[in-house]
Amino acid sequence: MPERNIEFGAYGARGVKGHEAVARRLDALAGFIATPVTTQRGLLARLHYLTRTEHSRRAARAAGLTVTDRTLRAWLEGRRSPSRKNLRNIESAYRTVRRHNVSRYLLARLNREGRGTRVEFHPLNQSQVPRPRQRVIEYRTLNVRHWDRIVQAWAEDDDAALDDAWVNDATVDLGSQWGEYEYVTTIGFAA
Repeated sequence: MPERNIEFGAYGARGVKGHEAVARRLDALAGFIATPVTTQRGLLARLHYLTRTEHSRRAARAAGLTVTDRTLRAWLEGRRSPSRKNLRNIESAYRTVRRHNVSRYLLARLNREGRGTRVEFHPLNQSQVPRPRQRVIEYRTLNVRHWDRIVQAWAEDDDAALDDAWVNDATVDLGSQWGEYEYVTTIGFAA
């Protein structure tokens, strides 16, 4: 296996790490609430999601939303509004709980009973790289059959584990060219 890129972008190439593109795509598939938490509608939607059941309340507390039930009721009724710090905590708890809730569903859709999901690797952007230094990098597709570690690392919001899982469970199957796809423009897959 070749070494990882140390000085990416030294000659003007642009792109993102492959695992970051995968995390963005999984976030899009998770279907987070689009309205910002700073608006009343976005705040109420997140609070309803986090307080609907006792199970979701426990998950929200475990994810860092440690306010009293009285404070939550005041926020829901509009009598008080959360501070900036609490807004960040609400957003963080919401994303953590939502990722945990949809991870099992996404895993089943992506693994498709062992058939896997076809992934598209869109190569990095070399438009700013001088001609003699440009590489020929092709658009590639690959069928990824094992999503367990990838989805688990995404659900736990563990960037290092996601990078490791993405490289070892997916891109290494590209063969000797896997290093060319460490940085990409986008990663595409549908579930």
